[in-house]
Amino acid sequence: MENWIIWLIFAGIFCALLVLHVAAGSKKPFRRALGSALNGLVALVLVNITGGFTGVTLPVSLLSLGVSAGLGIPGVTMLLLLNLIWA
Repeated sequence: MENWIIWLIFAGIFCALLVLHVAAGSKKPFRRALGSALNGLVALVLVNITGGFTGVTLPVSLLSLGVSAGLGIPGVTMLLLLNLIWA
C-alpha cells in the first residue's frame, strides 16, 4: 500500500474522532481527539514493551495501529481479547 493512502486513512480516522468529539459537545474537541489517539498508540507500545515480561504481545500492523489510534485504550483491550481468543 502506498504511503499517501496510509496517511489518508489515518487522517480519516482522526477526522471521524474529531467529529465525534464535536457532536458530544466537548469544549476542546481537537485536543480530546488527539489525546485519545495518542493514548491508544501509547497503550499499544506499552503492551509490546512489557511483552517480554508478560508473554503477551500484539503484532504492529496498519490494522492494529488504526484500531489503537481510532478507539484508544478500549481498542487495544479489544485487540488483546481477540488475540487471546484466536491465538
